[in-house]
Amino acid sequence: MNTAKTIASDLGFNPDSVNSVLNLFKGGATIPFIARYRKESTGSLDEVAIAKIRDHSLKIEELDKRRESIIKSLEERDLYNDTLKQNIDNATSLKSLEDLYLPFRVKRRTRATAAREQGLGPLANQIFHKGENGESLAANYINADVGINSLEEALAGARYIIAEEINENLQARTTLRRLFESKANLSSSVIKKKQKNMNGVMIFLALV
Repeated sequence: MNTAKTIASDLGFNPDSVNSVLNLFKGGATIPFIARYRKESTGSLDEVAIAKIRDHSLKIEELDKRRESIIKSLEERDLYNDTLKQNIDNATSLKSLEDLYLPFRVKRRTRATAAREQGLGPLANQIFHKGENGESLAANYINADVGINSLEEALAGARYIIAEEINENLQARTTLRRLFESKANLSSSVIKKKQKNMNGVMIFLALV
């Protein structure tokens, strides 16, 4: 009933009706069949409502499968702890789940990875987390043996690390996503060389 209760809460349906629909789906029933011949058990839900229940249950199933996969990956690498467990258990969308997992994913090699290997992690930490002046500190990290030959290279490596940390920060990703959702504008324009063809399309649409 947990899935049924979740769907009922999210969609505003009766939990018993949702549970009946889910059980009918498990038995191989189709949406038209449920809507026409199982009105008593579903509370007379129509085809639109039943389709919503089906789609929502599939999303929950996909979310649970991904959750299990992430937990298994974390456990295999001894990274799973109580805090992660609570956050992962409470994740209600694939997007939020992936955001939580992002810092722990097995990554391809990045510029930030190389910078950390060069020993620039402390410099990035001093600049980003402590607000210290990077230029005055970078000279301490010049080391030709590891490929850091100048202040600019040291600072560039620190920036790669900082950028990756920000990208993997859950709060930063959530804040930016909300900002884009509320403020972003999407626009398009026709390429000049395609304008002639588009004029013909617009004339056709106007006639229709």
